[in-house]
Amino acid sequence: MRRLFPVTDQTATRASDGGGGGVVAGGASEGAGAAARGVEPADGEWSLEELAAAYAYPESVTDAAGAPVPWLRANMVSTLDGAAQHDGKSQPISTAADMRIFGTLRGLADVVVVGAETVRQEGYRPARARAEFAEAREAAGQGPAPAIAIVSASLDLDFSLPLFTSPLVPTLILTGAAAAPDRVATAEKAGARVVVAGDGVGVEPARAVQALADLGFTRLLTEGGPRLLGQLVAAGVLDELCLTVAPMLTAGDAQRIAGGPSVAVPQRFALVSLLEEEGFLFGRYQRT
Repeated sequence: MRRLFPVTDQTATRASDGGGGGVVAGGASEGAGAAARGVEPADGEWSLEELAAAYAYPESVTDAAGAPVPWLRANMVSTLDGAAQHDGKSQPISTAADMRIFGTLRGLADVVVVGAETVRQEGYRPARARAEFAEAREAAGQGPAPAIAIVSASLDLDFSLPLFTSPLVPTLILTGAAAAPDRVATAEKAGARVVVAGDGVGVEPARAVQALADLGFTRLLTEGGPRLLGQLVAAGVLDELCLTVAPMLTAGDAQRIAGGPSVAVPQRFALVSLLEEEGFLFGRYQRT
């Protein structure tokens, strides 16, 4: 993997030399120490520590009352022609490096927010503890793995799935105050924690972000799907987008990474970093 942006002396030198490389999950390395010192990682294999440094959450900030301000980032993948899925799943347009970044982002997060339809389509499982992140998570006051928070108005979920029967940390369900009481009772009986984040049947994005922050989850990560991401964008609560652009064309009528009604004025995001491997681009964008 190589860094294309921001351009540093090392980036420019390697570009002129035609340098490149790959990224592989690994343990501590000389490159990881360099990343910690703010030095460009060496071309070739990047360790998980180097990836974690590249995707670190912004330094914690607090509001006027001294409460931590949550930061919501999204992680999505898209083809060159804008498809977020192929045959209903994102895996066919992903790559090994994309999955390593996927794992790194989960390793940094307090909670992963995901739509119910994505849970059903992608066969979501509980987040697992990873030894490579154990020390850093403990130092940051985080649990052994991020919680999964499912956004669902109907609570029409299969509660026999491992997501509910064997999570390392209890699975959360974000829903509205008007959700069917019997479904809420079924979810709680299955071990899920139901969190009200809306006055009606559905979830209000800003309420969801604040409800998670009130539970101590301030490093938020959403993995979609497109309908949920569209709602978060429309509500103006998305702080960051980590986008993998796959060098593929699929045609067809697959969804884009964000669906739903368009916003009145396009929201501007600034490019923070751009990595590349085998034609795949890994961009990180933050709201301006």
